Amino acid sequence: MTEFGYFLVPNSGDPLIEYARLADRLGLDLIGVQDHPYQRRYVDTWTLLSVIAARTERITVFPDVANLPLRQPAVLAKAAASLDLLSGGRFELGLGAGGFWDAIEAYGGPRRTPGAALKALEEAITVIRAIWSGERNQRFEGEHYHLRGAQAGPAPAHGIGIWVGAAGPKALALTGRLADGWVPSSGWAPPERLGELSARVDEAAMAAGREPSDVKRVYNVNGTITGGASEGFLKGPAEQWADELTELATGYGIDAFVFWPEGDQREQLTRFAEQVVPKVRERVALEGLG
Repeated sequence: MTEFGYFLVPNSGDPLIEYARLADRLGLDLIGVQDHPYQRRYVDTWTLLSVIAARTERITVFPDVANLPLRQPAVLAKAAASLDLLSGGRFELGLGAGGFWDAIEAYGGPRRTPGAALKALEEAITVIRAIWSGERNQRFEGEHYHLRGAQAGPAPAHGIGIWVGAAGPKALALTGRLADGWVPSSGWAPPERLGELSARVDEAAMAAGREPSDVKRVYNVNGTITGGASEGFLKGPAEQWADELTELATGYGIDAFVFWPEGDQREQLTRFAEQVVPKVRERVALEGLG
């Protein structure tokens, strides 16, 4: 079934928990929070996700996406499993290779070349899954990370998905080969590029003996639901949004939409949940994909 979520920007001056609880009450499925520890106006993503999980009842939370260079993968895996257990299985792991290298280095993280960042991401996925296995004496030797007799566990409450935020050809290939999900954003992956990028994920998945459907597509959609005429893609009335999201779901295989609203967050979230989501669910179901 197609899922719908809220992209919550972690501005410290905003009523973040109120927004999250509203998304939960409105029946949305996901809350994603970007992870930029060096951004002085943002609260820490992991702390925020933990509080949201404690203050909501049913919604799933995930970092959109976790900043790997500043999150050591074995400890990240332990934190993810812990939050999944404590929330009753309401956690997924969005993961990114990193960017904004000046800021990462300023916070004590490594400055990596694109090739090194991709290799570190691949190694991190191996490390994280090893820690989630719950098995003792885990060993792994990589260029960037290692496990030397690590005692894994506890295991998470459910099979946490690793959803990779990837844009480049090699990162998309890695996503198709190893990841459980792909997290594009409408800002850098608009519809005119989405098909090409998604095809790279599909090709890599099939080359690895997987089905393209093994990689969940979680699309961050940034825009405004208005009461007036269309002003372009994702900027228009609810009916336009319903049309565009339905086309993305049926034509591009998008499994989940995470709404990143501009303007009044309460108003936009309510419009999305009440005026857009039901129409998209109904139309996708009629296509036999919901």
